[in-house]
Amino acid sequence: MKKYLTIEEYYKTQTIDNRKNKKRNVLICLLVILCLSIIIFSLYTILDWYYDNSKIRQISTEIDKNINIKNNSKIGKLVNPPYNKNSNYYYYSTIPFYEVNLSILLSKNSDTVGFIRIRNTNVNYPVVQADDNNYYLNHSFDKTQNKAGWIFMDYRNDINSLNDNTIIYGHGRLDKTLFGSLKDTLSSSWQKNKDNYVVFLSTPKENMIFQIFSIYTIKKEGYYITTNFSNNTKKQKWIQTMKERNVAPIDTEVNVNDKFLTLSTCLNNQGGRIVVQAKLIKIQKKSN
Repeated sequence: MKKYLTIEEYYKTQTIDNRKNKKRNVLICLLVILCLSIIIFSLYTILDWYYDNSKIRQISTEIDKNINIKNNSKIGKLVNPPYNKNSNYYYYSTIPFYEVNLSILLSKNSDTVGFIRIRNTNVNYPVVQADDNNYYLNHSFDKTQNKAGWIFMDYRNDINSLNDNTIIYGHGRLDKTLFGSLKDTLSSSWQKNKDNYVVFLSTPKENMIFQIFSIYTIKKEGYYITTNFSNNTKKQKWIQTMKERNVAPIDTEVNVNDKFLTLSTCLNNQGGRIVVQAKLIKIQKKSN
């Protein structure tokens, strides 16, 4: 037999249904707002990323137009040459210097300490140095705010009197600007080219060539960016550790009398690092 609802029961049922509908509508509205917020934030992040990168490319293009870059002579002072005349050291020591007149760059940014270049990468930038290692993480060469930052030397280093280990940092941008193309050094195609294993560094007073001895990835740590060693035992232990990390098909002779250059960039958002390390093999005083 069909049961009929009283007026009171009917309105009570309607009230309960309305409450359920209101709750459901509120949840739907909240989900829509959340989704829209995520979309807006994502679009803002993407546009901000593209804007920062476009500014870096614009600055880099302007720098390329205004600086004088040339391949200098092969003449220079050999640094800590090995006894083994068959060493690759002597092959790389015949490479001409890469010289940059830094006067224009210094007029645009007095923090300029050098210009770095690595073959078959996009690394071809002025190097700056601040009083800390934070400023150029979010400021570009023209000192404007930019999340892409710039290529900068560790504040603990002295470009005029090289430490045991000179460190240069840069963000690893996805479009391969700044140190983004350092990931190419991990590829087999890059590593197979013998001529790639050099780093050129031109400073206001000198031109330098470094021979790469180690390429690797590692979790964030402070050991590889040690700038000075209190004794040769500690330096030798550091050298051995860095060589053991190497993943490239090279066997560069290295010892405690060498001066080192370490390039460091981010590998991922979990704190991983791509590291390229080299030793100084040749130096040339600038005439100007």
